[in-house]
Amino acid sequence: MPELKYWLWLSSLKGISAKDKVLLIDRFGSPRDLYFARDWEYSEVISGSIEPLLDKNMDRAEEILNACERENISILTLKDSGYPERLKNIYDPPVLLYIKGKLPPIDDRAAIAIVGTRSCTPYGIVMAERMAYEIARGGGLVITGLARGVDAAAAQGALRGNGKVVGVLGCGVDVVYPPSNRRLFQDVETVGALISEYPPGAEPLSRHFPVRNRIISGLSVGVLVIEAPIRSGALITAARALEQGRDVFVVPGNADSAACRGSNELLREGASVALSGRDILDEYSGIFNSIDADKDFVPLDRELVEKLVENQRNSTSNRKKDTKKIIDNGGSQGYIDLKINRGDMSPEEIAIIEAMNGNTVYVDDIILKSGLTAAQVLAGLTVLEIKGAVTREPGKRYTPHVTIIE
Repeated sequence: MPELKYWLWLSSLKGISAKDKVLLIDRFGSPRDLYFARDWEYSEVISGSIEPLLDKNMDRAEEILNACERENISILTLKDSGYPERLKNIYDPPVLLYIKGKLPPIDDRAAIAIVGTRSCTPYGIVMAERMAYEIARGGGLVITGLARGVDAAAAQGALRGNGKVVGVLGCGVDVVYPPSNRRLFQDVETVGALISEYPPGAEPLSRHFPVRNRIISGLSVGVLVIEAPIRSGALITAARALEQGRDVFVVPGNADSAACRGSNELLREGASVALSGRDILDEYSGIFNSIDADKDFVPLDRELVEKLVENQRNSTSNRKKDTKKIIDNGGSQGYIDLKINRGDMSPEEIAIIEAMNGNTVYVDDIILKSGLTAAQVLAGLTVLEIKGAVTREPGKRYTPHVTIIE
């Protein structure tokens, strides 16, 4: 019997944790030796029930193998040379991975996981696309769960940047979930890979997704969180990333938005602020040769970004707005004279602009002069930067390009 069938037997056993499966492999050397071990030997390795290990039926393994051959799905086991070392070294790696497409050389790339809420705002979509686009253009590799919202937007941004994407699924790699992302799944498979620890045909059960999050962070050197509510899978991924010794980055969000409360809280707890893909790639430029430190990014359409941000503000604010922004692009620098009616700005934005007083100012000084919290200032600066009202300078400084009119 081929050795692979014993791996399939072990991986499909229910009631044995991923960590215990790894411990069993370490003890017996191979799934085949594990399969033929004596009952009492199992109890010497794991403390839980050994009942699942006593089921030696190979029918399920045969079914999975046939499905993989039929669907052109490859399999990587924990002992294979192509299995990512980065993932292998986490506390509870999957004993095998099912793959559609071609898995990029994970260990040689600055792999950045981009995660966030499915119910994201237009601002979240814009930032996910932009960050993934810049990471891909700069030589990074984007890891995503391919769910609705931030995940899907990140995959689309990376593809637009001619980058490779790895989609980590909470179902079989032959199952498209959500169905509306079918074309996106096909595109990711073409230029990168779809991977899962669940066999072909496995349904997208809710309990699968928190478990698969350890793989998303485990494949990555850093996790970028964009719009995460207080209770969300994105925060679970961030927590696993910290446990695994990965870096955690956060795009500041609207301080008044429930979609951003969890991610903004990560900033309060010490996560790194990321306002561009370059902010992230610079952390790894001396480590991975694939990073292009001099790559110029083609910016997103500012008018589109401004419209999306304005829609997002309208959806999260109860204040009525009856005036209109006037943008005068009168010079070689984009949007250097942005005139905004005071009633069109949030109190935080007004406080930030007034604290800058027309000068290039350090972020710490803005926080001190405005009286706002760090999270409020960072969130406000992000929105103002996207709208063209401020420009980020080296050394965590910002220059205003806005005039507030009464």
